[in-house]
Amino acid sequence: MIEWTEQHLMLRDAIRDFIEKEIKPNLEQLEHGDTPPYDVLRKMMRTFGIDQMAKQRFQRQIKRDKAAVEAKANGKAEPAAERFEEAGSTDGAALQLIPIIELCRYCPGMVTAMGVSVGLTAGAIMAKGTLRQKERWAAPLMTLEKIGSWAITEPGSGSDAFGSMMSTAKRKGDGYVLNGSKTFITNGPYADTIVFICKLDEGNDPRERKVVSFILDRGMQGLEQSKPLRKMGMHSSPTGQLFLEDVFVERERLIGESEEAAGGRSGAKATFGTERTGVAAMALGIVEQCLEKSIDYAKTRVQFGRPIGEFQLIQLKLAKMEVARMNIQNIVFRQIEMSAQKKPMSFAEASACKLYTAQAAMEVALEAVQLFGGNGYMAEYQVEQLCRDAKVLQIYAGTDEIQTSQIARSLLGGN
Repeated sequence: MIEWTEQHLMLRDAIRDFIEKEIKPNLEQLEHGDTPPYDVLRKMMRTFGIDQMAKQRFQRQIKRDKAAVEAKANGKAEPAAERFEEAGSTDGAALQLIPIIELCRYCPGMVTAMGVSVGLTAGAIMAKGTLRQKERWAAPLMTLEKIGSWAITEPGSGSDAFGSMMSTAKRKGDGYVLNGSKTFITNGPYADTIVFICKLDEGNDPRERKVVSFILDRGMQGLEQSKPLRKMGMHSSPTGQLFLEDVFVERERLIGESEEAAGGRSGAKATFGTERTGVAAMALGIVEQCLEKSIDYAKTRVQFGRPIGEFQLIQLKLAKMEVARMNIQNIVFRQIEMSAQKKPMSFAEASACKLYTAQAAMEVALEAVQLFGGNGYMAEYQVEQLCRDAKVLQIYAGTDEIQTSQIARSLLGGN
């Protein structure tokens, strides 16, 4: 794929029209008020049939899963046509990414809120859950009927998510008792469904404990969800803390319904990979908007009797922004092609995509602020918000430093 098709551009224009009518007039409340983003996201999903497409994908997946279970019970292989029926077209992935790109031109936080619910939380259940768990919890998350959170980060863990994890699950009768706290949890204050990742406490050394995941519901006894935390950017993405004190859960809430199939480190790693690949589309939206704003400003801002776009240093900034935009767009196109061919991106490649695109988005946003001068530092000019929002792309789903080490380990033959 080397360019957007006519169909893609039609969807892009329709999304832009929706944003112009539904998001821009409410941007102040979404960014600085007390308005959660979920209602407008649901409206967008309904308007463009995204919710119906999600339901169809869910039903196809459930159909395949049931066929696989039946085939295994009968000692047969899953039919190839069922496994590969969607391969070959780039439209599916492109139509999922275009709304992300366009939302990130104005409200990157909304993409984070939607992605964690639809992508990470539902994705974790769909990847490792049982049929019963998928049908009970995943379907409402995929349409934003329910809001989801994926809870792994703890106050003392940071990048050492597994090694420093202190949250525990202890067996009790036919279930488990959960204790611990989580922080920096996207959708945490409003989540209806939470994938809670912790360690199985069997009295052994914490660093040797098995990692397990559970599905929790809002209002469970002993579960507390904090109010939204104040933060530097991504204000339209509510972030909170979770506190669990002696929360009892039945075994049916253990993802996979067995300690061996509960996802563990591999399941969390796969979810991280999904999150990292999504950063490219977010970065593209931020970079496109910063570049567009900068070009307009360079044409109209006059200094020393000339538009600043006539000065070579300003031209250099614009040229570098365009190079970054082209590179990120090509990465997005590669992701679309790989998705169409059903070729999963390796964990190292997902890390490389995130490392480059996050850094490029931050560099472009900073250059945009510099180009705008004093105006760029003012909230009235959107580049100020985009610069704050871009920074977290270098932090969540693994910092730049973590991406670097994981890419290097892969190159050196490690895991």
